[in-house]
Amino acid sequence: MQNRAIAQRFALIADMLEIKGEMIFRINAYRRAARAIEALTEDIAEIAARGELTGIPGIGTGTAEKIEEFLKTGTMKVYEELAASLPPGLAALMSVPEVGPKTALLLHEKLGITTIEGLEAAAKAGKIRELARMGAKTEENILKGIAMLRRSAGRQPLGVVLPVARELVERLRGVAGVQEIDVAGSLRRMKETVGDIDILVTSRKPGDVMEAFVRAPHVAQVLSHGPTRSSVVLEVSLQADMRVVEPAAYGAALQYFTGSKEHNVALRERAVRKGLKVNEYGVWRVKDGKRVAGRTEADVYRAVGVPWIPPELREDQGEIEAAADGRLPTLIELKDIRGDLHMHTKWSDGSESAEAMATSARALGYEYICITDHSRSLKMAGGVQVDELREHAAHIRRSSDRLGIAVLMGTECDILADGSLDYPANVLADLDVVIASVHTRFKMTREAMTRRIIRAMESEHVDILGHPTGRLLGQRDPYEVDVEAIIDAAARTATALEINASPERLDIKDTQVRLAREHGVRLAIGTDAHTSAHLRNMPLGVSVARRGWVEAKDVLNTLPLPKLMEALGRTTGTSRRRR
Repeated sequence: MQNRAIAQRFALIADMLEIKGEMIFRINAYRRAARAIEALTEDIAEIAARGELTGIPGIGTGTAEKIEEFLKTGTMKVYEELAASLPPGLAALMSVPEVGPKTALLLHEKLGITTIEGLEAAAKAGKIRELARMGAKTEENILKGIAMLRRSAGRQPLGVVLPVARELVERLRGVAGVQEIDVAGSLRRMKETVGDIDILVTSRKPGDVMEAFVRAPHVAQVLSHGPTRSSVVLEVSLQADMRVVEPAAYGAALQYFTGSKEHNVALRERAVRKGLKVNEYGVWRVKDGKRVAGRTEADVYRAVGVPWIPPELREDQGEIEAAADGRLPTLIELKDIRGDLHMHTKWSDGSESAEAMATSARALGYEYICITDHSRSLKMAGGVQVDELREHAAHIRRSSDRLGIAVLMGTECDILADGSLDYPANVLADLDVVIASVHTRFKMTREAMTRRIIRAMESEHVDILGHPTGRLLGQRDPYEVDVEAIIDAAARTATALEINASPERLDIKDTQVRLAREHGVRLAIGTDAHTSAHLRNMPLGVSVARRGWVEAKDVLNTLPLPKLMEALGRTTGTSRRRR
């Protein structure tokens, strides 16, 4: 939780420095630090206690000192001074997608805007288009950004909530008397955004676990504190609720508080037809009021005539009928993943070497990885020029044996505005994996963007379409594109669609994943890692795949290396074959 708070503080410092016109290197230092801390899989306080802050890629002596200051005092002097020096309300304006630091300052100086409500009113009145560098399209985009902000209000990305919940659950698991404990709700279903954390517990000492819950670190406010139910607000502006239930009802409560409303209604209707009643206390026989199930979730589902249904599927999308008919898929699991095909290194905008990424991947048990740095035109991300790419490829291919893991050479190649690719065909033909992605010109029409992407997919050299809709959760809506047409093209061209496991993307979303699978399109789950810590985001991508009813056989990077190379039209040491 402290990691996120410090990362947010550094990101705001960077924005405020940009408003004040500070040197770009100083601004970028704070942005790099924010990204580095967000990527950590360990509590930053523990790293600080070992004196290893400057060992984190992206953290220098100055930012390390500010982290230490925050851990001791809960604030940073530089942040407080910058906030005091700027007009109030700018941070709120910058929370709107499409409003950066300079735009926020311009809106304040020229129109006196200090609130999102004032921003919305000005946009609707046509006042923003009159400003320099603005226009009607800018107004439209600002209004869309406000709408997106309101849609996501009260909800946070899965990648933010999951580690917070796990930390809290593991702390409570160690309380004397706790027997069973788990999260429920949309978090257990692994939805892309989560409104709150629901925790269920069985305990011989309910009072002790409730006391530990309300007194847990990072609890900002106690909303209620009872003998079997309590609610708190955490420092990351997230509500957490905990219930203690009797062991005989634990499975029933876990099922009841995990399934979507629609799933639970459908399950209850099925129970009624069998003369049963299902609630959070158990499954009851109506004719004599006897509880016939409730100890485990499997017992609850079995009582109504279906096998246990994985939490990710409990959305009333045909899963109950499929379970009854024995048609539930054998969902992919993290252990099925043999490698990661999407990552960046210091050669473009990553923060670590290819060797460091490979070493970390080997520690995760992977058989192979692919280095896919950005292509030459994406200069803001340090795009790799052709000569550099060939040099890097030779370096990578020499390193595999030494590192004990197969290191493939690839690229995340930009799809240019007309659908052509950022590297020539003879360069792409020599690579092991080609991911084609859109990184620019997001405002194209639906028809133009769809044509652009399909043209790229029709290249014989493209293996995977990266983050297919370009969305950033809570920050940027998907660009306008005909996803069904993209899926049809993927099936026709044998192009895999990526499930991007970056916490801020999770692109494509679960419903699109299921549609792709139904059309016979192969998928690839990649972390888009920019540090070795990002490699640990693979479970998020797997959760999207599971919500899309995906099995291991549907995913490219569940294949052993020889089968992967065959699927890519490659054999070791040969050039790419035409599809």
